[in-house]
Amino acid sequence: MKLSKKLIIICLTLIVIPAMLLTGAWLVTSRLEARKIRQEFDLTGKIDPYSFSAAQRFDVMLTAMVSSISRESATDPDCVLKTDYLETLNARMVRMGGFILAWQNGAYYYTGGFASEEMQAYLTRVLPADDSRNVYYSENDTQYLIGSHSFQDAAGEEGTLYLISDVTDSLPALSKTVGIFLIIGIIVLLFSVMITGSWLRNSLVKPLEELQEATNAIREGNLDVPVRVVGDEEVADLCRDFEEMRKHLKEAADEQLQTEKNNKVLISNISHDLKTPITAIKGYVEGIRDGVASSPEKLDKYLHTIYNKANDMDRLVDELTLYSKIDTNRVPYNFTKIKVKEYFEDCADELREELEAQNVELELSGRVDEKTLMVGDPEQLKRVVNNIISNSVKYMDKAKKLINIRVQDGEDFVRIEIEDNGKGIANKDIPYIFDRFYRTDSSRNSSTGGSGIGLSIVKKIVEDHGGRIWASSREGFGTTMTIEMRKYKEIQHEQNTDRGRREGYRRT
Repeated sequence: MKLSKKLIIICLTLIVIPAMLLTGAWLVTSRLEARKIRQEFDLTGKIDPYSFSAAQRFDVMLTAMVSSISRESATDPDCVLKTDYLETLNARMVRMGGFILAWQNGAYYYTGGFASEEMQAYLTRVLPADDSRNVYYSENDTQYLIGSHSFQDAAGEEGTLYLISDVTDSLPALSKTVGIFLIIGIIVLLFSVMITGSWLRNSLVKPLEELQEATNAIREGNLDVPVRVVGDEEVADLCRDFEEMRKHLKEAADEQLQTEKNNKVLISNISHDLKTPITAIKGYVEGIRDGVASSPEKLDKYLHTIYNKANDMDRLVDELTLYSKIDTNRVPYNFTKIKVKEYFEDCADELREELEAQNVELELSGRVDEKTLMVGDPEQLKRVVNNIISNSVKYMDKAKKLINIRVQDGEDFVRIEIEDNGKGIANKDIPYIFDRFYRTDSSRNSSTGGSGIGLSIVKKIVEDHGGRIWASSREGFGTTMTIEMRKYKEIQHEQNTDRGRREGYRRT
């Protein structure tokens, strides 16, 4: 849910829920208070116990009292002359915040509360003999509501009952009920605030606190604390962005650490690989200077060895230069259509002469249609074949050294298998031979050398061509490197051409 919608819901909740609960509380307490008033004053009609009109409330209750007096007088006309009955009436008026006065034969014979002489004179002078309701009287900044009821005792003597209520305190129950209602309103409001506050905290504040903890961890360099994606839509998006940022930072940090590790390994390997030919060159040069190579044949042998060692160093530098370009994606691939059969026949012809000088026999086999094409960079693919074969030659331990290149024409792929009969690779090493700088224990010797990046270069070039490479091996029998390259199709050609242009622009 969007944060804006949630804020609208919260605002409506703070208005609607309290209004609904207060209305419900008003109705419930209103019914209870109305029932209480009906029971207390023997009322039967509909009343509004929360009317703020004191006159209206006084009139309703006065009507009930007058009706009660009339019923009692019908059976006992002298009841209004009896003190105990008047005490009962006065108690009811006290609950209404007032008192009664009883007047007969020019004098007040009962007073249920304090009435000044001015009030007593006013009552007998102003109020008529008939029943009067809701007459206001002010005295000493106090207002009174006064009602009167005329009666006639058994002897025929007339009198008047005056029912007086202080307007400022006519209904204590009203103020008490209003106070209770206000307390209920405050409780309802607090309840609504707690609900919305809890909702807002769980969906907004708490996720932001977690996000703050995660950012503090990132600031301190701890990139392993994940950012949980929680909260509303905007907060969740923010958490998701921070989590992506954390992952990218962690990947960059891990990559930097790996790069530093690779650089250390590279320096170590270079030191190891350059030390052997340099030591050999220095030794042969010193032999020439000291006259050890006394004959032309021996001198020629020394110079030939020096030349070969210099070539080894040159190849190592070239390999490191290529690795640097590949690692920074600066290899200028020149993609073109390649006739598979013709291409590998040419590769085999070029390699045979060099391999024969090393007593290695090379065979080319397989069935490929003359028209089978693939898209690639001929020079880089030739580097792939040369690196694999060069690696194979290093670890051959048989008297008869064989390398077989098999090219198979598949439905969508061209499969190239380069098999040797060397010493093979241990199963534990096969998953890692394409990793940068990885060397098996058997390769760490002066006779084979190797920078440990040759096969990683091979894998990078093959993958940049959209292919894949893997190895299988049996110790003591040999190793097979298998490469699969996509065959040329019109749609694929267009895609690869566009991709080649983009790669060429990006890497040059």
